[in-house]
Amino acid sequence: MPEDSALMLRYADGDVAAFETLYRRHNDSLYRYLLRLSGHRDTAEDVFQEAWGKIVKARRQYRPTAKFSTYLYRVAHNCFIDYLRRNKRHTHTSDVDPDTQSGAGNEPDAETERSLARRRLEAALATLPDEQRDVFLLHEEAHLNLAQIAEVTGVNRETAKSRLRYAVNKLRAAIDEPQAREAS
Repeated sequence: MPEDSALMLRYADGDVAAFETLYRRHNDSLYRYLLRLSGHRDTAEDVFQEAWGKIVKARRQYRPTAKFSTYLYRVAHNCFIDYLRRNKRHTHTSDVDPDTQSGAGNEPDAETERSLARRRLEAALATLPDEQRDVFLLHEEAHLNLAQIAEVTGVNRETAKSRLRYAVNKLRAAIDEPQAREAS
């Protein structure tokens, strides 16, 4: 299986099948990252298309100085920031239905519990400051390490680490809080 950077270089040389492989490898996780980052399907779709469009346009200038996934998420992150600047009225109210990702054929009780957990996670994500949510999603959705997250977000590694730690602690507290109230 060829590395992503090699595929991108082949695409720069005109191999469209190489791009199709890259797209299949990364489209789902990139879309989920943008969907959770923005909380809006329309926004996620717009930024998703813009990011891939920039990758296509920049294919001849691509240089594998970092992992392709780091490059891809940096482009997507910048597209999202640009989108926010262009659309100052963007709010964090979410139109994402967390139940759309539920599997079929599961036990009803288990499925209900997973659905409630997804709702609590989505609600907790919406309460995080933008920088913390971004770092958390890059870690969880894009599976980037701290050095890659720092590169994507333009901060040092320790700042990325701190933001991730704060995000995880806030999410744990927010998710555990309803369970604690139910137990008392």
